[in-house]
Amino acid sequence: MSVKFNVVERGNPSNPTAPKKFYPSITASGRKTMRQLMGRISEISTVSSADTAAVIEAFLTVIPQELAEGNIVELGDFGSFWLKISSEGAESEAEVRASQITNILPRFNPGKLFKNTLAAIQFEKA
Repeated sequence: MSVKFNVVERGNPSNPTAPKKFYPSITASGRKTMRQLMGRISEISTVSSADTAAVIEAFLTVIPQELAEGNIVELGDFGSFWLKISSEGAESEAEVRASQITNILPRFNPGKLFKNTLAAIQFEKA
């Protein structure tokens, strides 16, 4: 597997007077739609595209619901999803309120299979 990158020049946001440096930045090679993924899954399994679509639709419904119930969603060697919040602090424990939560984001921690796949990626300059 090969992932292409280009070169971008960036300044240091914490020190605007520092000289800019050059960094690699991944260049997407395209996009895959859910329909394309379903077709690919049906090619490598005994499951039809229609059955794959039904399972993926259910999966995409259930994961956010489980996260909204406060659960960590573990997907074996693929990885786990959980929620992370940003919040404002309070002067004492008694003053902490749910209204201090300012943002909520899903997070993903890759599992063994996912990490092994990422570790095998070769990079090449675009």
